[in-house]
Amino acid sequence: MSVAGRDERAEARNHLTRCLGDVARGDRAALREVYDLTSAKLFGVCLRILPDREEAEDVLQDVYLTVWNRAGSYEPGRASPVTWLATIARNRSIDRLRALSSSPRRAGADEAAEVADSGLDALQLMEADEEVRRLNGCLDQLDERARGAIAAAFFTGRTYDELAREADVPLGTMKSVIRRALIRLRGCLER
Repeated sequence: MSVAGRDERAEARNHLTRCLGDVARGDRAALREVYDLTSAKLFGVCLRILPDREEAEDVLQDVYLTVWNRAGSYEPGRASPVTWLATIARNRSIDRLRALSSSPRRAGADEAAEVADSGLDALQLMEADEEVRRLNGCLDQLDERARGAIAAAFFTGRTYDELAREADVPLGTMKSVIRRALIRLRGCLER
């Protein structure tokens, strides 16, 4: 990635961090800005975990309510703003998935025509593809155990407890494996 591209990403990260600080002080316009900048990505996180679009939309609303109430707890030194927001979306989605007592309703073929195309435009697809390549490159630098744990936790919505049981390790060990891997990923992605 070019220096200009890294500078733009750093500025975008700094802008989002400032907006979260403003949200913590009760600025509704800043919350709107955070929503505009992140809702597509966070909705994608919700949809990966929740197979029902309506449930994902409800969870996304809960995510921004949580952001409004907890923006003051965001610590820029611990995670990027998008990582913090995505973690909230992931956790809320998992909570909702667990709360559903019956299998989610699937839309029928007749309803499919009414679903709006919320897909990305060509430029957004190219940018997303570059981000995916960078993420995959950084993931490839992790050992197999850490890479598998990160993928299972963040791409399939599995809990740390489930991963620890499957790997037959203590929960604290699994948390440490994932935390160290996230720190290495963050360092790689910031280069």
